[in-house]
Amino acid sequence: MNGYRNVFFNGLALLGQGALAAVAHAGQMVLFTGQLLWRLLPAWTRPRLIVQELYAIGVLSLVIILISGGFVGLVLGLQGYNILSKFNATESLGVMVALSLVRELGPVVTALLFAGRAGSAVTAEIALMKTTEQLSAMEMMAVDPLRRVVAPRFWGAVFSMPLLAGLFSLVGIAGGYFIGVVVLGVDPASYWGQIQQQMQPVDDVLNGVIKSLVFGAVVGLIAVFEGFNAEPTSLGISRATTRTVVLSSLCVLGLDFILTAWMFGA
Repeated sequence: MNGYRNVFFNGLALLGQGALAAVAHAGQMVLFTGQLLWRLLPAWTRPRLIVQELYAIGVLSLVIILISGGFVGLVLGLQGYNILSKFNATESLGVMVALSLVRELGPVVTALLFAGRAGSAVTAEIALMKTTEQLSAMEMMAVDPLRRVVAPRFWGAVFSMPLLAGLFSLVGIAGGYFIGVVVLGVDPASYWGQIQQQMQPVDDVLNGVIKSLVFGAVVGLIAVFEGFNAEPTSLGISRATTRTVVLSSLCVLGLDFILTAWMFGA
């Protein structure tokens, strides 16, 4: 009996320690966010740094985004055709594919891929700079590392995400067109006509852009925070990179539910 009791209390103690560590981690992120906000606008005094991050974060992520968008569009077109054909509604294939991508899959899948590719790279880069004491050297030379290193990468993530999500959706719609019209024989006029009639610029496109901006800000914040606060060891870098991918994915999925309920719940 005492053995079971010890196991129970030890498990409870570990659970409490984990909860306290999570609260402390969240508090550190809140403080870091406040410090970063003061550096976001001054970072625009050197726009070249932001353009470099747009290339490193956004352009170098294009390949995986475009390929994934094409395959997602192919799958949506095939599955949508199989479902709609049972109700003699294959002419609605275009709007089904487009709305699924613009409203949900485009922003969400792009954010997940972005976290795995660009978010982890940003975390590893900043953490390596901390490990090699480059950030400390900047502080010794009166250069603010938050303004010089962190803020440009955050802006790069915020601006890259909507562009990548838009390209993901466009390629996905083209993939749905290929599988639905070229392969399965859906009328092309119905495919594009339904999209033009049913898709709303504000309710659908703008809300998708808002989702992408929110996801970009969240993923960018987590990536720079984990890198900036990583332990200056090889094990610390690997743990920070893992936390970036895991936390970003969970936050994206949770925020997607909240934003969807707010935008389309009514």
